[in-house]
Formats: sequence, structure tokens, C-alpha cells
Amino acid sequence: MVRRKHPYRLLSVCALLLLANAASAEQKPLKVYISADMEGVDGVVTWDVQGMPKGREYEEFRRVMTQEVNAAIAGAFKAGATEVLVSDDHHDGQNLDLELLDPRVELIRGGPMPLGMMEGIDNSFGAVVFIGYHASEGQPGVLSHSFTGSMEIKLNGQVVPEAGLNAAIAGDFGVPVVFLSGDQIICEEAQRLLGPIQTVAVKQAIGFNVARMMGLEKARTLIEQGVERGVERRAELKPYRVVHPVKLDVRFKDVLPTEKVSLIPGVDRTSGNTIVFTAPNMVEASKFEVLLEELAP
Repeated sequence: MVRRKHPYRLLSVCALLLLANAASAEQKPLKVYISADMEGVDGVVTWDVQGMPKGREYEEFRRVMTQEVNAAIAGAFKAGATEVLVSDDHHDGQNLDLELLDPRVELIRGGPMPLGMMEGIDNSFGAVVFIGYHASEGQPGVLSHSFTGSMEIKLNGQVVPEAGLNAAIAGDFGVPVVFLSGDQIICEEAQRLLGPIQTVAVKQAIGFNVARMMGLEKARTLIEQGVERGVERRAELKPYRVVHPVKLDVRFKDVLPTEKVSLIPGVDRTSGNTIVFTAPNMVEASKFEVLLEELAP
């Protein structure tokens, strides 16, 4: 006797398969990398008071920094992240409050690190988030500087902020930057350079040491929402890639560090305070930049 297949049973099997496929898709790993600086955090306007360990408000603002990072972490997990890696990238890399930091994440701290502010990034990540970033050297932003505050960096002839160099490192691994927070100046810089990423200006720069702030809770809410949206949009955003080999032009404020750096094999000194170095890729360019920070603090 031939058994006839019941149509409802076939539908049930198909429904189960669809549910299984959906569950499998939901479980696909999504790693998010968060690089956290301090100058762009809400409330920070000076190194002397908030931004350095000897400042009278430093302990308070390392907690504010941690809470902004926690807001970003919450947004990443809401967007489907299965793993989040945070890099503490201000000053000596030992600022985030470990007791306050979201326990779901892993943390990179200390230094110097071969990939600088992007230590730990690789092609297994799906998105990069920048928290507390600041404008580049010479821009009218709060505490605007590039790395040590004593140099300007160009990648293949284009001046870049720290966000640009770090985005290029991530770009070598095919990972897009999806979000940045800081003042309005770095938000504008980042979008010009990286495209229509999500940004949140937690303060409006009025000068180098003055800004109009929003409430801390509002800033955290906007960061969480912005990161969630940015991670969800990751497929729309392109990694920031620079052509290889990578030419680094570095202009120092002073002549002495230029003399020191010019002693490194492969470095050409093009004027009293500028040098040029060519790296095969952004990993090697990053290592060179980290060395510059050690030689020309």
C-alpha cells in the first residue's frame, strides 16, 4: 500500500526548517570592536582638570568615560553583537573603571601596543566603534591634537585625525567604522573622511578648552541608540581603505624629535621638522606611528 504524504505534515516540516535556519542566522557570531579615548567624552574640556591622572576631576571622569563605553556596549549587544572587545586608548591606556565596566566584554589596556589604539582588531570583527574621540591637530575642537599633540600625520598625502589612521588599520582587515562620538568638529571630520557613519556630538566645541555640554544621561542614551543603529547598518558602510604601500608624512612641531626619528633606517627627512616613511600596509604603518609616540612624546 502506498502512503500518501499529508500536506499539513509537509507544511510543518517546512516551518521547522525555516525556524531552524532563522535561529542559525541569529547565532552567527558578530564581533564589535570599541576604541575609547577621553578628550571627546561629555564634560571633558581640559587635561589639567579632567583628562589626566593628576587632574582634580580625573577619577570622576574616568567613570564618565566608562559609562559612555558601557552605553556603546549596550547598543552593540542590542544590535546583535555576540562578542565585544574594548580598547582603553587614552594616555597610558589605564583609565576605564574595571569595576564599573560591563562584565560581558574583554578589555585591552596598557601600552605600547603594536596596533596602537586598534590593538586586537582582525578580520573576524564586523564593526568598529569610536567613543570619546577628538578633532585632529590644528582643528577648532576641544583638546584637538593628533596622538602626542606634537605632530601632524598624512596618509598618502591626506591629513588624518586619529580616527582616520585607526579606521585605515581596521580597513586593512575589511572592517568598517560604524559610529563615533566626540564634539561636533571630530564628528564632521569623521563623516567627511569615512562616509555616512553614525555620530553623536556629546558637546559643542566653543574653543580648545571650552564647550557647551549636554546632560550625561542624554549623552549615554544617544550613544547607545547611535551604536545600535551603526552596527545594524554595518553592511551599508564601507571599510576605509588606503592604497598600499602607505606613505606617511609626519610634521613635528619641533626640530629635535625630527632629528631623532630621521635616524631610523628607511626614514627620509624632507625638511627641518618633517619626515616621510613608506610602509607596506597599515599594520606596519601603525607600528611606525607607535614608535613615533615613544621617540617624540
